[in-house]
Amino acid sequence: MLQVLEHFTVLEDPRAANARHELPEILFIAIAAALAGAKGCVEMAEFGEVKEALLRQVLELPHGIPSHDTFSTVFRTLDPAAFARIFATFAASFGTAIGKDDVVAVDGKAMKRAYEKGKQSAPRMMVTAWGAAARMTLAARPVVKGDETNAAIEMLANLDIKGAIITGDALHCNRRMARTVIDGGADYVLPIKGNQDALMSDARAKIGAAKKPSTSKTEDADHGRIETRRAVVVAAGNLGGHHEFPGLKAIGMIESTRSMDRKVQSFVHYFALSRRFKPAELLRIKREHWGIENRLHWQLDVVLDEDLSRTRKDNGPDNLAMLRRLALNIARADKTKGSLAGKLRKAAWNDDALIKMLSQMR
Repeated sequence: MLQVLEHFTVLEDPRAANARHELPEILFIAIAAALAGAKGCVEMAEFGEVKEALLRQVLELPHGIPSHDTFSTVFRTLDPAAFARIFATFAASFGTAIGKDDVVAVDGKAMKRAYEKGKQSAPRMMVTAWGAAARMTLAARPVVKGDETNAAIEMLANLDIKGAIITGDALHCNRRMARTVIDGGADYVLPIKGNQDALMSDARAKIGAAKKPSTSKTEDADHGRIETRRAVVVAAGNLGGHHEFPGLKAIGMIESTRSMDRKVQSFVHYFALSRRFKPAELLRIKREHWGIENRLHWQLDVVLDEDLSRTRKDNGPDNLAMLRRLALNIARADKTKGSLAGKLRKAAWNDDALIKMLSQMR
């Protein structure tokens, strides 16, 4: 666990030179508290007081446990970009290296209650790169001034994505994102929607003009719902050059039909592809993309109550959002049986379980 403290020594302490508590020790307590279910700075301080004897096995704590005001000051003033870089080093310590054709899903998530007074419609956001194979967050970056696209591009530019397949929502279907992915030695699967009217029109035409294209079909049945998906992939021809869309090699389409309680819904989605994937591959990639919603965003809200967090001042929301993602990574790295929520409960109830989880970090 001493390696964890060493990671934090490279962070610049934003507090005055006469601060009593060491920054690495404060952040170590914060991580341990988050694993044990602490939702904010007050609970971090309470955790430290209850677990002081345990923490002193690792930390020196010459001035005791930091107060909740100290935790708050640190997270409000700590540089989120620097904390994000430390996050990436921790992610790498869990063996989350991206393999060839691994899906890396990029998506933003709003922290619904983390907004400035009178600006409820503009909550803070965090963009995340989710490794579908590792089932962990690979990188995260705060969204500045609502520019999710720029945050995602900066995040990917600082992540080794060579060989990966980058997916996102329609917001990320743009030339800058495509160029970032191609320059990083990766491929992309990006949904085309209303933000690319001309490309959408040509994509429909390409699919419509294809004569007997190869297709792939899947069918899932669960809880009375039957969902069928059919994928088609065709060569893009000169669309990449015509629309100045870097790396565009193919157009994909997925038709989805959902039937439940005698009600049938149908959807058609088009995709810009940097490689002519087989239709079955496109279905796989799209399915794995949704892991960022089902295995990350859902867990953040249901297990760690992210949407209920009232932290809203300065850098606090951004830094605590990254702390929560780090806590989930640590819990996921634990190989014992049980749900994610169950592992976090064990960390709160059992000192040995907590120490074991923290020892996974290198």
